[in-house]
Amino acid sequence: MFWVRIDNRLVHGQVIETWIPYTRASSILVVNNELAGDPVRQEIMSLAVPDNLGISFITVEDSPEVLNTVFRNKLSTLFILFAGCRDARAAFEHGLLFSTLNVGNIHYGPGKKQVCAHIALNAEESHCLQYFSTQGVKLDFRCVPHKQVQVDTW
Repeated sequence: MFWVRIDNRLVHGQVIETWIPYTRASSILVVNNELAGDPVRQEIMSLAVPDNLGISFITVEDSPEVLNTVFRNKLSTLFILFAGCRDARAAFEHGLLFSTLNVGNIHYGPGKKQVCAHIALNAEESHCLQYFSTQGVKLDFRCVPHKQVQVDTW
C-alpha cells in the first residue's frame, strides 16, 4: 500500500533522503489545494526532487480519483504528502482511504501544545487526529523512519 504523511514542510531533504528510500517510493503525490493551483511553487518544490522520482500536485478533492486512476497500478510505490491534518481528513472523507498516517512535522505556534519535539497541536488538529483514531487509522508520530514512535497520546 502507499505511505501517507503529514508534514507542513511538504517536500524537503528529510522526505527525499530518508522516507523515500525507506518506503521505496518512486512517486510523490502532494495533496494541497494551494500548491495544486500554483505552478511557480510547484516548480520550486520540484527542484528538490531527483530525476528518478516523480512528483505530482493535486487538489484534496481530486485525490481519490487520481489515486484510483493514474496511480491505481502503482500504489505500493506512492508517497502521499499533506501539509496538515485538515487536508488529510478532507481527502479521507472524499474517499482517499488509508490505514496508517505518519505525523511527521506540525510546527509550534500560539495556542498549540507541544506533544513531542516535532509536533505541536492546537485543539482542531488534536480533534482531527482523534477522528482518524476513531476511523481505525493507526497514527505514526515520527520525523524519520529509524526513530521509535515518539508520542502515544496527545
